[in-house]
Amino acid sequence: MSMQSTAIIIAAGLGTRMKSSLPKAAHKIAGQPMLVHLIRAAEQVFDRIVVVIGPDMPALAALAAPHQVAIQAERLGTAHAARQAEPYFGDGPVAIFYADNPLVSAETMRALLARLREGDAGLSLLGMTPPDAAKYGRLVMEGGYLARIVEYNDASPQERAITFCNAGGMAASGPDMRRWLARVGNDNAKGEFYLTDIVALARQEGVNVAALDAAHDECLGVNSRAELALAEAAFQSRARSRFMRDGVTLQAPDTVFFAGDTQIGADTVIGPHVVFGPGVAIEGGVEIKAFSHLEGCSVKTGAVIGPYARLRPGAEVGEDAHVGNFVELKAAKLGKGAKANHLTYLGDAEIGPGSNIGAGTITCNYDGKAKHKTVIGAKAFIGSNSALVAPVRIGDEALIAAGSVITQDVPEQAVAFGRARQVTKPRKG
Repeated sequence: MSMQSTAIIIAAGLGTRMKSSLPKAAHKIAGQPMLVHLIRAAEQVFDRIVVVIGPDMPALAALAAPHQVAIQAERLGTAHAARQAEPYFGDGPVAIFYADNPLVSAETMRALLARLREGDAGLSLLGMTPPDAAKYGRLVMEGGYLARIVEYNDASPQERAITFCNAGGMAASGPDMRRWLARVGNDNAKGEFYLTDIVALARQEGVNVAALDAAHDECLGVNSRAELALAEAAFQSRARSRFMRDGVTLQAPDTVFFAGDTQIGADTVIGPHVVFGPGVAIEGGVEIKAFSHLEGCSVKTGAVIGPYARLRPGAEVGEDAHVGNFVELKAAKLGKGAKANHLTYLGDAEIGPGSNIGAGTITCNYDGKAKHKTVIGAKAFIGSNSALVAPVRIGDEALIAAGSVITQDVPEQAVAFGRARQVTKPRKG
């Protein structure tokens, strides 16, 4: 059998309390589904990932790809869900996580495996010490090892005073995990098979159980919209701290929101109320001014974005380029040193280096059936309030007079007028 490490992610929950037609694990934190957060972390640690989903959950199967999917045809509890992935356990370490605990980091996953590999404990489990232990299950420790998990409703006053709580994830060798899962019973009020019963089974065999004290903001469970908002806040707090630690200036940190995959280089300065959607890569030394929204775009060193700019998917802003207030880019490349400073829409466009796009300019890229491209050469000057009707090419160093509607290609260094001739008449007396 394989000695590969395996992560099992249980994602079969319907999320009834979410009041949603979406599976619970498909709800998003920082622009990414909860399941994706866990998969991305696990990919950094484990050799193999298996996602357990319920029947008729094609959306989750797509999110899990290219990783293996196992189906829990009947929802009979967490241990039953884990058993559906048993064919993939192998002989190596197996860790089990819950998709509704989406913020467990790769570092914590490594620590869970490292504790198991120390050899003195045959089962390692994630615990946490939250600011408010509330109704979490309590971890009762004896001699440095976990003696038992006590659910809040079953706990004595002394046990409820314990602040070390169950966070859900656990790891053991494949053979041990397989054996314990097979022995989990369902003699409880709901008639379900609970993964936490593994602790008692391990202790019955005289196996030591280790418990790690993980960061509580990594272990937040999400079962409702309110808890989803708390997890979002926890993610954003961690992301802000990480970016500032890595050399990014946030002028008003609590007003800046990041996606799960946002990349920002050092010495970038981000103003208040900036929002990053998925797929943003910012090099170092960029300035992003207030109230800008970026998604699916890249920005090179020295560029200035905003205020009130919108970069949509496919936007590429070159070195030292400027995208100003109320300027929108979609599938558009702005070359080195190019400027579009005011009230402009550039869609399906390529703007050469050093070109200047005047206020009110739009690329008319959609004819009602298909989108077409506008290409503007280097050091071109597009006058204010111009409409460039694609497909069209503007040559290097060409000048488009203000207020023009351009429907034909303009050669290099040419001047193009596309507007009605001005007529001036005296006012009536």
